[in-house]
Amino acid sequence: MDWSSYRHLTFEYPDDGILLIKINRPDRLNAMNAPLHTELSQVWLDVDKDDDCRAVVITGEGKAFSAGGDFEMVEATLGSYQAVTRLFKEAGDLVHNITDISKPVISAINGTAVGAGLAVALTADISIMSETARFTDGHHKLGVAAGDHAAFIWPLLCGMAKARYYLLTNDFIDGREAERIGLVSKCAPVDEVLPEALRVAAKLAAGPRHATAATKRTLNHWLRQATPIFENALALEMLQFFSDDAREGYEAMREKRAPKFPSNRGAQA
Repeated sequence: MDWSSYRHLTFEYPDDGILLIKINRPDRLNAMNAPLHTELSQVWLDVDKDDDCRAVVITGEGKAFSAGGDFEMVEATLGSYQAVTRLFKEAGDLVHNITDISKPVISAINGTAVGAGLAVALTADISIMSETARFTDGHHKLGVAAGDHAAFIWPLLCGMAKARYYLLTNDFIDGREAERIGLVSKCAPVDEVLPEALRVAAKLAAGPRHATAATKRTLNHWLRQATPIFENALALEMLQFFSDDAREGYEAMREKRAPKFPSNRGAQA
């Protein structure tokens, strides 16, 4: 495969049948900009065509997995029909393409994961998380509906009570707690996360390719049944990028202060 068109993802083959993808904006904690968001929505189509790959591992370069959308991307989205329309399609493609790819996807969550990066991490078929890494959905804190992928997959992973709690409070979850409640497959010390993900990938790559693909396809029908929930969450999130609350949530994050949402002051939100 020719991966040269990708600007913010790197590709290597550490062992037979294993493709390792790294999100590569370490100077920004691998935060999401528009080109990276596009790449993460589309790369799975190319991975599925790659005959040299039988299992794929995705991780972040440096200290973070992906620290959410960068400020420039969020600001460009607020109030822009064109940007929101693009984001809506790509966010849907990201989740559907990971779900539909025939090859098993393993996420090695080496550090902070938020937003679209978290969607990649938890939509993956198997997730290995650092004990000390932390993640949060983050949408509700911004003032938009939670949490596209989270609305339909978190209740399946950890149950409705925990999903409601974390999606409404935006509390951070570390690797130990994420494993305890079932949000991730396993947690490990930070220096063992990628080796463990590669070990699992090697085991899957050595197995029967067609049976692996069939098992993944069958299990992921649980997600496909919940597609209306995903699309509803995504549509409501996108709608609220036109709200005063989203503008205030963004400005509060930039200024590192608590938000004062207009909807709590009786203003139209």
